[in-house]
Parts: sequence; structure tokens; C-alpha cells
Amino acid sequence: MPETCVVREHYVPQDSRVARDIAALVAAGHRVDVICLRDAGQPRVERRPGVTVWRLPLRHSRGRRGLRYAGEYAAFFAMASALVTALHVRRRYRLIQVHSLPDVLVFAAAVPRLFGARVLLDLQECMPEFFATKFGVDAGHPLVRLIGRLEQRSIRFADAVITPTAQMREVFVGRGADPGKVAVVMDGADEDTFRPAPASDAARPADGSFTLVSHGTVEAHYGLDTVIEAVALLRDELPGLRLRIYGDGSDLPRLRELAARLGVAGRVWFSGGFVPIGELVAGIAAADAGIVAMRRDAFRDVSLAGKMFDFIAMGKPVLSSRTRSVEQTLGPDCVALFESGDAADLARALRLLHGDPERGAAMARRAREVAAGFQWSRQREVYTGTVDRLLTAPPARSVPRRVPRQRRRVSDVSDARAAAPPPH
Repeated sequence: MPETCVVREHYVPQDSRVARDIAALVAAGHRVDVICLRDAGQPRVERRPGVTVWRLPLRHSRGRRGLRYAGEYAAFFAMASALVTALHVRRRYRLIQVHSLPDVLVFAAAVPRLFGARVLLDLQECMPEFFATKFGVDAGHPLVRLIGRLEQRSIRFADAVITPTAQMREVFVGRGADPGKVAVVMDGADEDTFRPAPASDAARPADGSFTLVSHGTVEAHYGLDTVIEAVALLRDELPGLRLRIYGDGSDLPRLRELAARLGVAGRVWFSGGFVPIGELVAGIAAADAGIVAMRRDAFRDVSLAGKMFDFIAMGKPVLSSRTRSVEQTLGPDCVALFESGDAADLARALRLLHGDPERGAAMARRAREVAAGFQWSRQREVYTGTVDRLLTAPPARSVPRRVPRQRRRVSDVSDARAAAPPPH
């Protein structure tokens, strides 16, 4: 039974990507320790079959800025490094899996790696782009360039790397990562949970109702303010339009105030927190379409929201802001695209989808066909295959080989987008 440790500076099991990896490891016969943050009401140590969760006495603080981010990362790094080293003395881990952010958290596995443990790094975000976007600095800022160098050092330190999108992999390889070292494991839907809703007549209900649904963390970069503004724009034209938001996050108070100020508080419903999975699935099943309105920037242009695949798996048409990843992975035949942050363009897309339910049903069918390979059952095989190869490969060199840098700048992601022809 391989002994494995998973390290994530977030809450578990709230992080669905980490939770699914853990379940896959346990099913493959691993015994897993998890080191993570401790949210209010969570036990310090939690044991269940095959898994022990060690929660450190740290929490995310809302509205984090510069120094507070650095302080939280540093505190977690120090405590996680000490705990993973102490546990390794007892467990003799064969695998340490570390999830970003931050990328340099992978060095918490330094001592176990020195004594033979293999290290798998899951780069869930492009950290230089994240930093530049979050703090509004130029891609050439010295700190952004430093973070880019640390990203590549982190990749070289790890024995293998996984990341959620092909576009993110391109960015890492373009900055110098060994292409043979980085695999893509997408955040596809778990089809055992998110099943298609029963088939229904394509016509709109007699009362003219049309319900949009969104779920997950409620933060400004998910663009739900744009959705509320679009609901307000269509208030007279589509009086049956409703928006249901499941989840929690720092942007909730602002969104509630916006809905009230625009006079659509009665048309926008908030769960007020995360809900049990059964309730969420029922909410999606009852909706007419899913909405993903992420802000477009260099950071999010290469990422994909996992919630999109939940909607697709349940046979719901999806409205999505236009990003490079969405266009390259799915495209306009699968989702109704609108310009990021543009409530009028979202209103246009909503009007078309509402007026042509057969087109929406056709998009939903096409999206399910295209996304079939992204479902978690397929992606789980990619993930466990990566782990198996890592554990059976010859020992890594003590000093990772450096791949010649391809001189790709952080801003090349947005530069490439700007150079592309405008959408038709």
C-alpha cells in the first residue's frame, strides 16, 4: 500500500479537484495523508478509510492583499514543511503531491524527496499571470518576473507536473518547462454525480420562465455582476428571467446590493452558502441554462471553470464569456459566447437562447459529445496513469535538468489574444 501525502493551501474537501484526486488514490490502494488549512468548525485531525486529514491552524482571510498573501503563504509553507517531514519519518512516503498556489509550496517536500519520495506538482494556476492580474501590475514588474523564475524552478524540482488545461501547459512549456514532464488532467464533471436531467419538451414553459444557474465560489473575477446587470437589462423584455446563485464568497454582499440597486432583487436568488451536492444537482436540473461569466485577462484566458463541465454533463446549454480556453476547447457550436464584462452582449446571447430553445438543445448535445473525453472517469485514468508511471520510473537525478528557455514573457498570453483577429 503506497504511502502518499497531499499538500494544499486550501480547505479540504471543499477543493473538488483535490478531493477527487484523493478518492482516486485511495481507490488505487494508496494510504493518504492530507495537509491543508482548517476552516471554522473543522476538526484538527480527521480520519476516514484510507485518509487522514491534518488541518493546520490557518485560514484564508477575505480581501487579502500583497503582504497578507505573502504572510499566509509563508506561514503555511513553514508549518506544512515541518509536518510533512515529521510524518515522512513515520510513513516513509513514496509520493508527495503538492497543489499550487503558491508554486514554491512544492519545496515543502524537499526532505522526503531527498530520502526517495517522488514529487508530483499540480499547477492549478499560472502564478505570474495570477499575481499580475490580482495586483494590477505590469507583466514586466520585477516581482512578476521573479515569480516566473520560481515557477520554472518549482517545475524542475518536481518529478512530474499536472495542470488543468492544454493552454496552461503551453504557457509553462513556453517559459522553459520540459514538455515531457507536464501532463494535462482536466477538471471534468463527475458523471456519477452530474447526470443528464430527464428529457423534456424543447418549448419554453407556458409561464415564460427562464432560469439561469451558477455555482461555486462567489468572487469578483467570476463576473456575476455582469449577469445581474444583464438580468436588469432584460427585465421588461423577459419578465420570467431568473438567476440562481449557489455558493459563497467575498463578493456576495456587493452582488446583493447591486441586485437591489438595479431593482432585480426579486429575480436573483442567493443560496447564501455552499449547499449539499444533492441540492445543487437538483438546482441545476431545474434550470434552463448554466452561466459562466469569468473576467477575461491574461490569467483566466488560459483557465477553464470546472462548473461549465457540470452544466454540460447534465445536458444544459451554457452561456460563457469568451476566453481563449473556452474557444479552443469547446467553441461557439457548444456554448453561447459573449464578451467578458459586457452586460449588453450577454443580454443579446440570452435573448437568442431564450427565443430558440431548439438551438440551445443542439448546443447542449454537441457540448456533451465534445466534452465526453473530459469527464472525470477519463481524466482519472490520465491522473492515476501519471502517478503509476512516476512511482515505477527510475530514481530522479539529484539535480533536475534545465530545459533551454524559449523566451516567452508572461504577457505573451494576452499579447497573442490581442493579435488575433476579432471574433465574427
